[in-house]
Amino acid sequence: MTTALVYSAETVSEYDDLEAARDADGTTWVHLAEPDASTVDRVAELFDLHPLAIEDIRNDVRPKTEEFERYTFVLLKTATLRRGETTFEEEIRDEPVGLFIGDDWLVTYARGAAPAIDRVRSAVERGDERLLHRGPDFTAYRVIDVVVDGYFELLDTIEDKIESIEEAVLQSTAPDTLEAINSVRRELLSFRKLAWPTREAIGVLARGDPAQVQEQTEKYFRDVYDHLVQLVDLTETYRDLASGSRDIYLNALSQSTNEVMKVLTVVATIFIPLTFVVGVYGMNFSDSALNMPELSWPYAYPAVMLGMAVVTFVLLQYFRRQGYI
Repeated sequence: MTTALVYSAETVSEYDDLEAARDADGTTWVHLAEPDASTVDRVAELFDLHPLAIEDIRNDVRPKTEEFERYTFVLLKTATLRRGETTFEEEIRDEPVGLFIGDDWLVTYARGAAPAIDRVRSAVERGDERLLHRGPDFTAYRVIDVVVDGYFELLDTIEDKIESIEEAVLQSTAPDTLEAINSVRRELLSFRKLAWPTREAIGVLARGDPAQVQEQTEKYFRDVYDHLVQLVDLTETYRDLASGSRDIYLNALSQSTNEVMKVLTVVATIFIPLTFVVGVYGMNFSDSALNMPELSWPYAYPAVMLGMAVVTFVLLQYFRRQGYI
């Protein structure tokens, strides 16, 4: 059953009757944690929530802020690294979180697990009444701040991966290294698609455009906005580092291939004159037909072998002086 927290007279009370919680004196906070359709419809009717805003949470659209007549709707996304169901590699998985900020009430809606909301709600239940005492906009700020703090933890994990990749690139050109680089680049691209619209959404609150955001709360949203600007900058920096690691890997791979081709070229160059000599004396013509007296010479075979050895030695010395080997 969905319950509501109501702040009034320096205390926090819990209500099972949502209509009574809505009409109670003080600030009301209703949290919908993985609710069924009937509960969502009931809360939407009680607080006059627009059905399109509910659909936005269910359909997993990009983060945004929309102003309605009686409330402000903020859609955010939590982000975590989890293994995929098919690739079994870590991917950024996001879950939408909706906040409806009214004049004296706050409705939060999480389609899945939302540790950020649970953390703030637990703080209120433990006696941190100042969250609701400052109004629903300040409570919404605390939820948003915790979500953004999770972004920093995510980027710290990606940073550790990039450092490991940079060390691996300098040691070997194993195919696993390239796979790791591509994986990090995909993660950063996914996070960038999440951070940019989130920054725009919080920018609306930081400017104090919605009527439900009090003037004294604007500075807190500006602080979150600054954090998101920093996150976007870090994302671009890490993308450059990942691209640099990929370039180093490809250069190292190309250099390794060139070394192999150089050795093969030296070997082929040495065998070209040897193949010519063997081909000339392997035509099986008699000396009477072509007047090749060396075919009947008793030292012909050792002389040819010695000549081939001399050619090989001279070519090896030449390649060594040229720095090919």
